Amino acid sequence: MAKNKSEETPLMQQHKAIKARYPDAVLLFRVGDFYETFNEDAVIAARVLGIVLTKRANGSAAFIDLAGFPHHSLDTYLHKLVKAGYRVAVCDQLEDPKTVKGIVKRGVTEMVTPGVAVNDKLLENSTNNFLAAVHFGEHATGVSFLDISTGEFFVAQGNTEYIDKLLQSFRPAEVVFAKQQQKNFRHLYGTRFYTYTLEEWIFTTTYASEILLRHFETHSLKGFGIEGLDEAIIAAGATLHYLKDTEHPNLQHITNIQRIDQDDFLWMDRFTIRNLELLHSSVENGKTLLSVLDHTVSPMGARLLKRWIVFPLRDIMQINERLDAVEFFIKQADLSKTLHHHLKQVGDLERLVSKIPLKKINPREVLQLARALQQVAAIQELLHKNGNAYIERLNEQLNPCPLILDTILRTISDNPPVLANKGGAIREGVHEELDKLRTIANSGKEYLLQIQQKESEATGIPSLKIAFNNVFGYYLEVTNAHKNKVPPEWIRKQTLANAERYITPELKEYEEKIVGAEEKITVLEVQLFEQLLSQLQEYIQPVQINAQVMGKLDCLLCFANNAIQHKYRRPNVTDSEVLDIQEGRHPVIEKGLPPGESYVANDLLLNKDNQQVIILTGPNMSGKSALLRQTAIITLMAHMGSFVPASQAEIGLTDKIFTRVGASDNLSGGESTFMVEMNETASIINNMTPRSLIILDEIGRGTSTYDGISIAWSIVEYLHDMTPFKPKTLFATHYHELNELENKHHRVKNFHITNKEVGNKIIFLRKLASGGTRHSFGIHVAKIAGMPPQLIQRANEILSQLESQHIDAPLEQTMKDIASPPPKMQLSIFDSHSDTFKQMREMLEAVDVNRLTPVEALLKLNEIKNLLS
Repeated sequence: MAKNKSEETPLMQQHKAIKARYPDAVLLFRVGDFYETFNEDAVIAARVLGIVLTKRANGSAAFIDLAGFPHHSLDTYLHKLVKAGYRVAVCDQLEDPKTVKGIVKRGVTEMVTPGVAVNDKLLENSTNNFLAAVHFGEHATGVSFLDISTGEFFVAQGNTEYIDKLLQSFRPAEVVFAKQQQKNFRHLYGTRFYTYTLEEWIFTTTYASEILLRHFETHSLKGFGIEGLDEAIIAAGATLHYLKDTEHPNLQHITNIQRIDQDDFLWMDRFTIRNLELLHSSVENGKTLLSVLDHTVSPMGARLLKRWIVFPLRDIMQINERLDAVEFFIKQADLSKTLHHHLKQVGDLERLVSKIPLKKINPREVLQLARALQQVAAIQELLHKNGNAYIERLNEQLNPCPLILDTILRTISDNPPVLANKGGAIREGVHEELDKLRTIANSGKEYLLQIQQKESEATGIPSLKIAFNNVFGYYLEVTNAHKNKVPPEWIRKQTLANAERYITPELKEYEEKIVGAEEKITVLEVQLFEQLLSQLQEYIQPVQINAQVMGKLDCLLCFANNAIQHKYRRPNVTDSEVLDIQEGRHPVIEKGLPPGESYVANDLLLNKDNQQVIILTGPNMSGKSALLRQTAIITLMAHMGSFVPASQAEIGLTDKIFTRVGASDNLSGGESTFMVEMNETASIINNMTPRSLIILDEIGRGTSTYDGISIAWSIVEYLHDMTPFKPKTLFATHYHELNELENKHHRVKNFHITNKEVGNKIIFLRKLASGGTRHSFGIHVAKIAGMPPQLIQRANEILSQLESQHIDAPLEQTMKDIASPPPKMQLSIFDSHSDTFKQMREMLEAVDVNRLTPVEALLKLNEIKNLLS
């Protein structure tokens, strides 16, 4: 039976009205000193937060579920709800309950979702928290990325694959798009993102342009370089709309919008970012390129380094600017050490300044902002006319903002409280009335002690004391042993078991002075702090530029320290199409080696003239995959502007790195390992260019041997002969038959990873050598992996029989022989006098085994198999 509205309490009627506006959010409803949740929200809160779920009567209607927590615990519990994937609406009291008769006015002051979090407990210092919006246009898809905690705002548009790469690179905490596009988004980009849908009318050019122009207070978007990018503009407009929708009206720190141009950066699709383990490892707690390179000392540097890794440069001049700066810091050891010291003390300047318009910054953080500006001034002086053009250009962008810096230091006390209303945030001498009130408050308390001493002497009560409580303020307390000495003019207020409490007119008079002064002090301090924040609003953009420059300097200094510590060398990035690496190493594997063990370095050359495609063979676990990945990573690091783990490297400018490494199913999409492999390989073939670097590992192994060899063979031939691009290619394989390609195609070269057999053991030398190999040592790998001895022994027996019989016997019969242990005497399969076996014998006798290639042998074996069937 439905509840009658009149049966509900006024409080619950108010709650119901507010909840109706935020039906998909957990509503935290402020009631006195608690945030309460009701009904289905209470069930969620109790489960996620581990708080007690209770029931209480709601007027005469029914009982409702209830769960709550103290208001001062909001940050802790809010963090847990959002991390659990819930949208949370924080509903506060908008009036002072003391001054209101009846129900207090309430309203939602903040909506918190994974993509619009600004609370420190919801954020990681080294990671951006991006909100993304995607708009599917007719000819292109637009996307925007905004971090409300830093003010960074990026837009781009392009095809589906490009947007997929951007989503993988930025890894947004939340993605919004039009409701009608939900099925389309999931089909294209899967379910790996937290998503929210908006109404279709928001995704229009007119509305998006209006909201952006209004926000940036400009007449056009030309100044941002995004004019004409209609789909990207629509996505950006949807982002700002969503922020307003989630009660975030104060966005003055979003001062710029930047275009991401695909042609500016070395392209890596999301498979390559995953396969090279740039940001995330495929194994738990595994090392990544980021974890090895990241020795930044500021949060801005840590966040920027991630972007530099997934967006390497393609402009030689910009690359060399970074390399020159890194070399400068290596040579200027003393300057680098001093800069490192200053950068460590800057803190998260970018997020601090973004808290100003959001009204989330506290007095202690304002003081930290001032100290950061002091470091900016010191860095500016340190880097003045240093001789490096790029660093001098960065240095010119710094602005220590001396006027506001001086204002902060003159206004905020040396040890301010976290909250402005706690008192003591404003320095003495800032405001005359505030100083007077503080004198009254402090001297008033001293006068209370004088009253206590005076009354004690007048009454002869030695144990008399003055205290305070919230019920009746200041009072005199007398133990029962002395209550007969109490003067008649004292007014008794409370009787305790061992004492009585009294007040006097004099005491009440001074209480009013003290309490009144303390209340006025709180109001004044809050006012003065808000005035300071208003002044700080004007400095948001220059402070943000300071933070961006700090991030760049931090990353460059980090590259210099990495080069010194890990013996990295400066690469020579050229306009050629040559990749020539001398003594290259894998930076992540090298870092993980046991103490005392050195990495086996390798030389590698790829060019368009005589070594375009390398077919790489070698035993399992010998280091083929490591060599493939280190080649890609060294190329990538050079384009980042970092020194590389090699003694010398010429890196021809590369526009795309493709990798097809490892096997994985897409079961949810109904795709097998082989289908995923073919999809990724097809994407490479269809998107490569003359300046691409292609890394292929074990292509074709997801299907039958014949199919696999055929596909792998044809891929190599296609890359060599059937495309004019001639992309540089590394192809690791277990199909030793591919070694034949070297004899047929002059730009295909065979290489292998060497090993040495000592007794029954195989020692992997991990050294690259020319020529192919025909042994995978799979059983040896199974042995060192811990397989039972009986299993290893049987595997060797089967291998021996296969190797000795695969030429002389049909495969089916060979497998039958293997399946059952051989008798002491075994007849030849050719003892049968059937026509089929005679025909088989004739076919085999006609084969010249010494001149038979492995591929021809397999084809002959298939012919015999077909004869049997």
